[in-house]
Amino acid sequence: MTPSALIVEGINLMFSGMGFVLVFLLILIWAIGVISKLINRFFPEPQPEPKTPQNSTAHSAAPTDDFERLRPMIAAAIAHHRRTKQFK
Repeated sequence: MTPSALIVEGINLMFSGMGFVLVFLLILIWAIGVISKLINRFFPEPQPEPKTPQNSTAHSAAPTDDFERLRPMIAAAIAHHRRTKQFK
């Protein structure tokens, strides 16, 4: 074979290989989608039940904002940091 025929054959082989890989990946994507739909259809995820508070007065007394609960700890941490920085 001549060098030009070898190059043409190599390019032909390259494109046919890339085509087979592309087709295989498209079939794989399609199969995954079908399997996902089948699993979701026959095995749906259970819906979580809404949580109801046991005692509405205890729930209203709890702080609603986490920052309000953490504010004293943050202030203490800042004060501790400032105290330790003075000695160094």
